[in-house]
Amino acid sequence: MTGLEPVRVDGRTARADRTRRAIVDALLALIAEGDLRASPERIVARAGVSLRTLWSSFGDLEGLYAAASDRLIQLQEARHRPVPAGQPLAARVSAFCEQRGRMLEIAAPAARAAQLRLPYSAQLRSNRAVHTARALDEIRTVFAAELAAAGPGRDELERALLVNTTWPAWSMLRDDLGLDVPAATAVMTRTISALITSR
Repeated sequence: MTGLEPVRVDGRTARADRTRRAIVDALLALIAEGDLRASPERIVARAGVSLRTLWSSFGDLEGLYAAASDRLIQLQEARHRPVPAGQPLAARVSAFCEQRGRMLEIAAPAARAAQLRLPYSAQLRSNRAVHTARALDEIRTVFAAELAAAGPGRDELERALLVNTTWPAWSMLRDDLGLDVPAATAVMTRTISALITSR
């Protein structure tokens, strides 16, 4: 032993991490450009690696999809700003909806691509469940007082807030109705305000 082995291992690990990151970023870039069915061949061409490297890094496409979801969460967390719980309701609703729009726009290309393969991919369904759970956690944090005050209607209110602030609703606003982000956020804000104050 020369004492250099840990450095070499760390170097190999860092290179492997960079390679994995390049492959994931290549997938996300292709999807963002509209290539919703990006093939392994196109992914590795963009990343500058071989197919063998793709499979040795992730095992299969399911492994790549899991890593892509983790990367999206990293990108979202970098732009996430906690909504202060002490703000008046109107300010919290506004800040929350602006934030949800921001988070959904980060995930939008991947969500559109995932929709095409969702019935055939357990990993993509798992990714979606993770993102839904994260949205629900934020709802429970930002609107804790209003949910507590809802009494027996708490679960119904919670579900209504979730349904209207996750990808299917955002896709309707952005893709089906063709609204830009400010207009889509305004609709979401109006909906969430109405749901919370109508009980």
